[in-house]
Amino acid sequence: MSGENGHLKTHFDEPSLDYSVTETSIGEDTINELRQIAARYPQARSALLPMLHLVQSVEGRVTPAGIEICADLLGLTAADVSGVATFYTMYKRKPVGDYHVGVCTTALCAIMGGDEVLSRLQDHLEVGNDETTEDGKITLEHIECNAACDFAPVMMVNWEFMDNQTPESAVEVVDKLRAGAEVQSTRGARICTWKQAERVLAGFPDGRADEGPAAGPESVLGLEIARRNGWKAPEPGAVPEASAESEEGKA
Repeated sequence: MSGENGHLKTHFDEPSLDYSVTETSIGEDTINELRQIAARYPQARSALLPMLHLVQSVEGRVTPAGIEICADLLGLTAADVSGVATFYTMYKRKPVGDYHVGVCTTALCAIMGGDEVLSRLQDHLEVGNDETTEDGKITLEHIECNAACDFAPVMMVNWEFMDNQTPESAVEVVDKLRAGAEVQSTRGARICTWKQAERVLAGFPDGRADEGPAAGPESVLGLEIARRNGWKAPEPGAVPEASAESEEGKA
């Protein structure tokens, strides 16, 4: 979509953090969990990324209060934390709906129909890129490659895969989510809410990690071909003998 000045809207067109938000839902329990995260790392500042995910699991986005609390716990400045929070696109500056729906529009997914999937969802949900439906259920965003090209076009819901999508199947998924129906990802767990997923990203497992297959047939096809043909990788340290052709080339 185009920005107000007619240029392509990018992540850098997004507003900065909303410093008019002064209230916070972060209580002592969350602060203790933030301390737990920091204690996992030899250098506490390395905990900032999961800590920001925990902030989002409570606040629904990164807030000024969340930034200040993380900064205090890690001995950083608010500017340090804000710089990280506004650099990575997974940290949101405005409230996210119950379900974050991301449609890959990078080359292969686009060629295989990702652009049509995104366009249909925008029309169906009546939102633009990185916007949330009026009922607060769905935030829609076009996203870059999710390393699932063998299942293109790919859509993700709270970072769980929905493979081989069509405009019709994508609409069916979001309608089920808005209706409160259970949705199972194609290669992963049952879909939880965005805040619940953020808590998992912060390092607090929800027990769903082993739900569903981790890889589909397309991803392991090369491995199966190698097994059928008896192909194996060289042993570590083994140096294959030079072929006659390569020796001739050196001469």
